Amino acid sequence: MEKRDFPSGGIRSFSFCAMAVSAGLAASAGIADGQVVPPAQNPIVVAPAAGAETPPAKAASSKSPIGIRTIRVNVAPLGGAEINAGKWPAAIQQFGSRQINRNGNPSVVSALDRSASGVNLQNSQANPYQPDIIYHGFTLSPIQGTPEGISVYVNGARFNVPFGDLALWSVLPQVAIRSISVQDANPLFGLNALGGALDVQMKNGFTYHGAEVEASGGSFGTFRGNAQYGVQHGNVAAYAAIQGARSSGWRDAQSSALESFYGDLGWRGPGAELHVNATLGHSFLNGPAATPVQLLAVNPNAEYTGPNSIEDKYAKLSATLTDRINARTSLQAVLYYDNLWEHLINGNGPNDLPCGAGPYGGDMCQGGSNTPATLAGGGYVPYYASPTGRYGSLAVNTTNTNGYGASLQLTRKQRVFGLRNHIVAGVSFDGGFTNYTAASYDGILNAERNYAPPPGIAYPGYKSDEAGAVPVGIVVRNAYYGLYLLDTLDLTRRLTLTLGGRFNIANIALHNHNPPDQYVGGQGLNARHYYKHFNPDIGFAYKLTPLATLYGSYSEANAVPTPAELSCASPTASCTLANFIATDPNLKQVVAHTFEAGLRGAFLVPDNGTLTYNVDYYHAVANNDIEFLQSPYLGQYTGYFANIGSVLRQGVDLALKLNERRWDAYFTYSRIQATYQSGFLVSSHNPSAVGGVITVQPGDFLPAIPKNIFKFGADYKITPQWTVGLAGNAQTYTYLHGDQSNQQPPLPGFVTLNFNTSYKVTPRVTVFGEVDNLTDAKYYEFGGFSSPAGEALTLGSGYNNPRAYSVAAPIGGYAGVRVKF
Repeated sequence: MEKRDFPSGGIRSFSFCAMAVSAGLAASAGIADGQVVPPAQNPIVVAPAAGAETPPAKAASSKSPIGIRTIRVNVAPLGGAEINAGKWPAAIQQFGSRQINRNGNPSVVSALDRSASGVNLQNSQANPYQPDIIYHGFTLSPIQGTPEGISVYVNGARFNVPFGDLALWSVLPQVAIRSISVQDANPLFGLNALGGALDVQMKNGFTYHGAEVEASGGSFGTFRGNAQYGVQHGNVAAYAAIQGARSSGWRDAQSSALESFYGDLGWRGPGAELHVNATLGHSFLNGPAATPVQLLAVNPNAEYTGPNSIEDKYAKLSATLTDRINARTSLQAVLYYDNLWEHLINGNGPNDLPCGAGPYGGDMCQGGSNTPATLAGGGYVPYYASPTGRYGSLAVNTTNTNGYGASLQLTRKQRVFGLRNHIVAGVSFDGGFTNYTAASYDGILNAERNYAPPPGIAYPGYKSDEAGAVPVGIVVRNAYYGLYLLDTLDLTRRLTLTLGGRFNIANIALHNHNPPDQYVGGQGLNARHYYKHFNPDIGFAYKLTPLATLYGSYSEANAVPTPAELSCASPTASCTLANFIATDPNLKQVVAHTFEAGLRGAFLVPDNGTLTYNVDYYHAVANNDIEFLQSPYLGQYTGYFANIGSVLRQGVDLALKLNERRWDAYFTYSRIQATYQSGFLVSSHNPSAVGGVITVQPGDFLPAIPKNIFKFGADYKITPQWTVGLAGNAQTYTYLHGDQSNQQPPLPGFVTLNFNTSYKVTPRVTVFGEVDNLTDAKYYEFGGFSSPAGEALTLGSGYNNPRAYSVAAPIGGYAGVRVKF
């Protein structure tokens, strides 16, 4: 099929954006520029504060002709590596607790989606607590099997889970987050920082005093609550927070249950500070996933097949130490251990069907072929009848991952040849030990298309052992080592040079516990993999005026294949995303080369306000990028990971932010171009496929990434007690997963508006409310293709359109109360 240039998918005009700008709406919440601004009646911070509990930012040098506060950012994983943000040669966006906790719903994902430049979400699982964060075309996902391109650190300890490098926000009480910074490609943040890193700092008893309780509820059976308490007594402090949520969802089988805890004990001496903290989290999330469009036309809330659930239990213990050796030198250390237990259940259409007449008439056959379906332990799957006429399969896997690590970092400030110099040096180790089991079962689909065991057979059904459905029991050990150095040198009062890099080493070993299996090819699941790479970082920041800085940089970052990817890297021994262990060929590591340049600054505006701005261009080429591709050989639900050559992600971010006495407003625009630079063939249920295969050519766009993203919003204080606000998000079309060749009509774009308000009844009691999707826009948050043959078997012969969507939330209202003590 010939390629077409598609319209913006329902966005016919962005005149409202121009109106917003003319009305004074400005920049992305959290643009960290560190510029000085003209003196006003009160000191001005040229970036949002991290929240009421955050101590005042450090004042500018008394030598500065303009005495104001400046923003400092952490440029290495451990604390203590802060520099003036105006000297950093790349874009950084900062968000404080006020931006993260809006209207009773503390959420990193919501904060980034609402106002961060270059960020969009996709939700393949269709659960509101499980979206993928996509930043500049790189993905950070909570779902095993998604290639990860963003690293996450919490209090200096790595938060990416060792087995799949995923990040689970559902097990972290986000009310306890003090601040989060979104950093563009920064190699000091270790593996997976291809597109950037998220640096999360939690609250403690020194930074938060008092107590607060919050409760809210509303549409779709939603109830949310959280509480936090912080106290300091002399040089000892304590902090604790809990958070929970329940929701039935707006679609069938979309319920969610979450609860989490964070606690910190701290000690502060004349030259040192020690913190020990613990995190506990549990979530049980049902996700109806994408549903064929013909079924959505009948019932927009329908689930295609089920059940589809993920349960996570998480525990983490960590300790951080800062020792100020002298006025110029400090030492930082982090030690941590965590455990994640994850159980996934995924109901699908059939892998096996009755054989029919022939030598295996009394058995089930693979995919309805003449090859008998085999049982784990030997023998064939016996024939059984389905009362509904529908057959199904169930994938079940359990992951038990232990992560542990330690880091040591030294920072020093001293003059070199009379020039101001700031140096950071560190070493790190991050290890993991994982037990992984997976199996697939044959059964039926009931009238609601939920999996059930065959009649008369105990749950979960007949355990399969065949191509694409191999029982798995493996142990994975991974060890990641890092050595990094960063030097920031003020060549002149205006020009700052940054030079550094990080050397990464990765060892990954897999061992199969199960006996040899004919369906596990090659060397099976017993293998060792070794990777190493040095990632340089060089850049400059030049202060054009006291209010404007020009910057530019070049950096590299690498991501090694995860154990999940390595164990499913053969098209002839593929696997499902729910059961993704089959064989263990080698994959190449991904290396991203990033150029970045930008301009940032600030203006004074009337009524004692500031307008900050940031214009940023980035150009990142990832060599040997990894994707999950559909298998051309096996069943409709199987695939494999593969290196696909080079991928270009480039674009421009424009961000404005206005802060003044009554108004807080922002506007961001992001132009993103994410294209394949290498051609390849891939199997797909795409209707444009020839012989089941599509041809991806250089220049084709990546799925799920819009070319244009507009974000805008404003909060206005009608009175000192009453605030109202409006926020909007507009995105143009995206291509569907499975349409890497861009031959099918894309997923339409959308525009959403959210309204919020709060009223301070007393100094300690605040009531609040919000309406999400104010105009009740109808749009989709994920698009892909299902198997037409699978649809016909599961839904009936009239279902033959392979397009499948996840329906976004309709209009919803919420209200709550916040009480401070």
